[in-house]
Amino acid sequence: QVRLVESGGGLVQAGGSLRLSCAASGRTLSSLSMGWFRQAPGKEREFVAAMSRSGLTTDYTDSVKGRFTISRDNAKNTVYLQMNSLKPEDTAVYYCAADSDAYYSGSTSRMYDYWGQGTQVTVSS
Repeated sequence: QVRLVESGGGLVQAGGSLRLSCAASGRTLSSLSMGWFRQAPGKEREFVAAMSRSGLTTDYTDSVKGRFTISRDNAKNTVYLQMNSLKPEDTAVYYCAADSDAYYSGSTSRMYDYWGQGTQVTVSS
């Protein structure tokens, strides 16, 4: 059983930055591949970023490449999403997800085993 708790969301002006955190408990972070997803009102959940449990493989959706960075600190059992040059289109609830099996789930949301409750990110123009 893994529990994920997101934090760091808030209101920011376009062009600004936020750093989201996802604290994991129940399993060591080194045993988990991790992903970030987001969902805007009235829209489907979409993939944002993912990292393999080794930390050597990362993936991003095209709309955030060059602006967002996923990272992990295994000593703190925490995954981060650094978001720079934020746009109003980035406004959504951001969710952290974990995959506990031996395979890297990447952008496929249904492959993740555990999900956090989400943190709201609002970007004003």
